[in-house]
Amino acid sequence: MDEEAFRAFFAANFGDVWAFVRRRVATDEDADDVTADTFAVAWRRRDDLPAGAERMWLFRTGYHVLANFRRGAERRRQLHLRIVSVDPPEVGYEAVADADRELWSALAAVSSSDRELLLMQAWDGLEVADIAAVLQVSAPTVSSRLYKARDRLRRELDRRDRQGRGNVPGGSHGKGSTR
Repeated sequence: MDEEAFRAFFAANFGDVWAFVRRRVATDEDADDVTADTFAVAWRRRDDLPAGAERMWLFRTGYHVLANFRRGAERRRQLHLRIVSVDPPEVGYEAVADADRELWSALAAVSSSDRELLLMQAWDGLEVADIAAVLQVSAPTVSSRLYKARDRLRRELDRRDRQGRGNVPGGSHGKGSTR
């Protein structure tokens, strides 16, 4: 792929890759960094891009660059924890106001792999075959995992709803109730 073709490839895919990454990182700056690294890999490997599957290759590469970014962030977090354990700073907490708090809370409660699948489909609009290409697994595997992930999320939301109404499993069921 020559420079002109790569520029067109970049222009056609930058927004989607950035959005894919941004939904998985804390800040726009982090999304900028991961997206730039993704396209740097694409530039270096531009002659090896699979014909007809360049876009999914780009998402898969972004997914791997993001994993490296997260590992680096975790190392930095661990270092920070070691530092603050020696000299802890004063910390102020602010309440988070979010209309989707319950959904986000339930998403946080499911496994990271379930959450990632659900977000790839819902946020990124990726089809099962596209998710399979990004994760390098078969489409039937993704379909099965998505079905199970949606079920686990639904059960988590139901559980939270029951708790919110005071109907906690294992609680008092009243006279004549069955379990």
